[in-house]
Amino acid sequence: MKRNMEEWLHNLKEAPVKKAMPILAFPAVSLLGVSVKELISDSALQAEGMKRIAQRIDSAAAVSLMDLSVEAECFGSRIVVSEDEVPTVKGSVVSSPEDVEALAVPAVGTARTGIYIDAVRKAKEVITDRPVFAGMIGPYSLAGRLADVTEIMFYCYDEPEMVESLLGKVTEFLIAYGRAYKEAGADGILLAEPLAGLLSPALEEEFSAPYVKKIVDALQDETFLVIYHNCGNNTLQAIDSILGTGAAAFHFGNAIDMAQMMEHIPADTVAMGNVDPAGQFRNGTPESVREATLSLLRACGGHKNFVISSGCDIPPLSGWENIDAFFAAVAEFYQNGGTQNHV
Repeated sequence: MKRNMEEWLHNLKEAPVKKAMPILAFPAVSLLGVSVKELISDSALQAEGMKRIAQRIDSAAAVSLMDLSVEAECFGSRIVVSEDEVPTVKGSVVSSPEDVEALAVPAVGTARTGIYIDAVRKAKEVITDRPVFAGMIGPYSLAGRLADVTEIMFYCYDEPEMVESLLGKVTEFLIAYGRAYKEAGADGILLAEPLAGLLSPALEEEFSAPYVKKIVDALQDETFLVIYHNCGNNTLQAIDSILGTGAAAFHFGNAIDMAQMMEHIPADTVAMGNVDPAGQFRNGTPESVREATLSLLRACGGHKNFVISSGCDIPPLSGWENIDAFFAAVAEFYQNGGTQNHV
């Protein structure tokens, strides 16, 4: 039976003791003794990694790999894969209106999308005590990978119709991809739109938010939520537009002051963030992670709609002693009464 995700989100918001929800999937490599290259190529390994993480940590939900190369690869992008880093996109596949017009919308299941969908299906079979969210790229961020992340910003000014045409095609694909995740049993998607964080608020409102809203409108219902993620530093300036996408919850990166952001979030809307994934989880110490986590909770824990998380996806080679320290600090905060009842 499908989980009522609106109820889950409401209960998460209202809970006096909140479970953390970091974007935690790639560090499964050390639990499994495999490379990133092996993990991204095998749905059974991904599902097993998600299961082992869920067994180790008491998170609000499980999340699949936040691999923002998967969808671009379907459109023909060249992907650079390494043993210990998240895959990246190299080059571009469109550089003119004619290229965009000729660009075919790939079928869901092309390249590695079939593997990632199957991983979520398998994970849902073994993770039954919490929701499972699938990672998926946002529309402007995908368009940027196809047109080059720097060039697309110039195209927004010089070739806006070309960008809009490209966004139409990628949004069509992403809606189909999201539906495939839904059919596979996912309880929602974590939609990563980081490239929109480089846009001015006006450009974000034109070239990102409307397309995100199309995805939300097509996919979101009481059994399937969209959590919007943006780790850019312009999210405070663009927050009204971002909130207008209608996503069920919002996730922000460590480029912003989360306490300042919480002042802009409606009390009935859940916002998550934003312990530094590289600076703390990957390169910090258990002591520094503990202090960063407690400091953020002291700053934001008074908002009952705040859920602590990592600022973005936690890098593959992050030490589990740091990840464990994060969860221990969350438990410590709430065991000591927190500030949860002050707002």
